[in-house]
Amino acid sequence: MSIVTLVGSGQMASALTFPLFENGHEVRLVGSPLDDAVIDGLREDDYHINLTRTLHLTRTLHHGIHYYKVDEVETALDGCDLVICGVSSFGVDWFLEAIIPIIPEGIPMISVTKGMINYPNGTLQVYPEYWEERLPEHSTLEIYAICGPCTARDLSDHDHSFVGYCGLDLKKLAEIRALFQTDYYHMDYYHISLTDDIVGLEAAVALKNGYALGTALAIGLKNLCGDDGIAHVNSKASFFQQSVKEMDALLEIVGGTHKMIMYAAGDLDVTVAGGRSRSVGQYLGEGLSMKEITEKLAGQTLEAVVIATRTASAVKAMAEAGKIDAS
Repeated sequence: MSIVTLVGSGQMASALTFPLFENGHEVRLVGSPLDDAVIDGLREDDYHINLTRTLHLTRTLHHGIHYYKVDEVETALDGCDLVICGVSSFGVDWFLEAIIPIIPEGIPMISVTKGMINYPNGTLQVYPEYWEERLPEHSTLEIYAICGPCTARDLSDHDHSFVGYCGLDLKKLAEIRALFQTDYYHMDYYHISLTDDIVGLEAAVALKNGYALGTALAIGLKNLCGDDGIAHVNSKASFFQQSVKEMDALLEIVGGTHKMIMYAAGDLDVTVAGGRSRSVGQYLGEGLSMKEITEKLAGQTLEAVVIATRTASAVKAMAEAGKIDAS
């Protein structure tokens, strides 16, 4: 049995408690500064108000799920074997400043946070690289990441999911995978592939949020025109294939391998099928303004808007610098 501490009780981090708990590990779920209401609810009856799922009810002193607020994070980190970063892209700097310096020496970290940082010269940087460049002096922290087509509620419901874990030390990554890989009532449902292409995998799943917004425009346009009983899938498919083409080109630009396009395409598919990124694109297609959409989705993290804006800015900067063709 291992002890795994998840910092940030968002939907995906909370969904990961299912395979971890079922594999017999002690799970410590820590809320971010914005998660007090989530932790309060979990402590009362194990129900996650955002994931809309009940986490496991069986909790004992040495085996189960334990809930902590952010001011208890050091207690939750004490004696752990793995730290999971479960914050959204808006919490990247908070995690860097508040959590990374207090992760115990020798304990690896793996992240489910998706996105990239853009710089004025057009450079796009994935979060593991961003964190590694800013580690405290003499830090030996090893950073890994979880990526791929996996929605939190489907994982919670044990739908078959195939994801990628990335990091430079594949032996250590295999040890981390062993904590999560499932045999739930003799049926594996959480399938994990390993790669050392950190940039490619992280960029692939970050980009899909922006392209899910674009692809979902077709859904909104269909709704705007009225549903006559015909599927109206041609335009959505056209947006989808154009998205895959552009993501593949962008992967090459940022230094990833073309093999990672499989994760971008898979993640694009599940994100267009449902979720906040789809909602933004759908509402745009229906004619709503971004102001109206922001009000309509108040309180939800709009990752699609962040990555679409950052990628567009980066591409424009690279084109102006002559690094890429503007077309």
